[in-house]
Amino acid sequence: MAATTNMHIAVARPSAFSLREDSKLSVAVFSSSVKGGLSASLKSSCHISSAQLISQTVKSSPLRFEKMITKATSDSSEIKPLPGLPVDLRGKRAFIAGIADDNGYGWAIAKSLAAAGAEILVGTWVPALNIFETSLRRGKFDESRVLPDGSLMEITKVYPLDAVYDTPEDVPEDVKSNKRYAGSSKWTVKEVAESVKEDFGSIDILVHSLANGPEVSKPLLETSRYGYLAAISASSYSYVSLLQHFAPIINPGGASISLTYIASERIIPGYGGGMSSAKAALESDTQVLAFEAGRKHGIRVNTISAGPLRSRAAKAIGFIDMMIDYSSENAPLQKELSAEEVGNAAAFLASPLASAITGTVLYVDNGLNAMGVGVDSPVFKDLDIPRADKH
Repeated sequence: MAATTNMHIAVARPSAFSLREDSKLSVAVFSSSVKGGLSASLKSSCHISSAQLISQTVKSSPLRFEKMITKATSDSSEIKPLPGLPVDLRGKRAFIAGIADDNGYGWAIAKSLAAAGAEILVGTWVPALNIFETSLRRGKFDESRVLPDGSLMEITKVYPLDAVYDTPEDVPEDVKSNKRYAGSSKWTVKEVAESVKEDFGSIDILVHSLANGPEVSKPLLETSRYGYLAAISASSYSYVSLLQHFAPIINPGGASISLTYIASERIIPGYGGGMSSAKAALESDTQVLAFEAGRKHGIRVNTISAGPLRSRAAKAIGFIDMMIDYSSENAPLQKELSAEEVGNAAAFLASPLASAITGTVLYVDNGLNAMGVGVDSPVFKDLDIPRADKH
C-alpha cells in the first residue's frame, strides 16, 4: 500500500543582501511517496514550476536598512489561492531568534518559511553578529541559501540580540564594556521587540532557536548553581521573555515555535549541566504559554522535539556523532535526520494548516521517541528485527 503526500509552497520574497533583484512569485510542489514495510527505501522528488506575474524592482543595501513593502501580485492585484492544500505564508513576516550561521535548525526553519513565502527577520547573538553579516554579504552562505525554486533566501534585516537580558537595566557593566559587544546597541529582548515594531509594525511568526549550557558536559550531580541557572535562563526563560515582549506585535492567528530535545523526558547521559532540566521547563512552559498567549493574543505556541543534527552548536555536547549513529540504528525510520525536515515541520506549524494546533510537542526525530529499547543491543541479536536496506 502506498501513501502519497503533496505539499505546495508559495514564494514571494523581497530583495535583500543584493544590489538589485526583481521580486518573483513562484510555486514549488513537493511530492513524496513512502511505500509500506520497514525495509522499504525512502524516495522523494521535487518538481518546481514558476510564473512571474509581475516584476517590481526593489533596491536594498547589504547592511543599511531601508523600509520597504513587497507584495506578490497578480493581474487582479490580489494574491490568488493556490490549488490543493498549500503551505502558504505569502504576506507573513517571521522573526527567528538564534541564527548565527547556516548550519543549524534555526537556519533550516528560516529557509522553509522563506520557501513558503514569508519575509525573514533574524536575531543574532551580539558577539557573532559581525561575522554573520560579513559572511552573508560576501556570499559565503549562498550555497546554503538556495531555495527549491533556485533563488536565494533573502534576509530583510539582521538584529543584534542577547536573549539572556530582558531590558538595558539587566545588563551588567562588564558586559556593557565587553569589546565583543562594542558597536552594537538595542540588543536586549525588549529593545529588539521595540525595534522590530518601529521598523515593520508587526510580525506573524516568532521562532526561538536558542540554547546554551556553559556546563553541558558536566553530569547533573557535578553542575554548579550558576551553570544550572545559566542553562535555564538562556535555553528556556529566554522563550518566555521573547514571547512576553513580542506577543503584542504578533498578529492574531500568529504562531510561535521553539526547539526542544528528548532529554527533557528521557535520560540522555552526557547531556548535562542542567540542559535536560531546561528542555523540560521549555516544554512545560509551551503548554502554559499556549493557554495564556492564546487567550490574550490569539497566538499558537508549539515546540518541536528534533532529533540529533551535526550542527556546530551540537558539537559542543561532544558526542553528537554517537547520538546520530544510535538514532540511525534504533529509530523506526533508519535514516539520518536532515535540518530541512525540521524546517518543513516548522513551516507547517506556522501555517494556517495548523490553525487548531497549540500547546503541542511535535516530534521530528524519525520516530526515535516511540522506542522503549535500543534494538541494536546484543540482547536482541537472536530476534528477527527488520532493518532498512541501506543500499
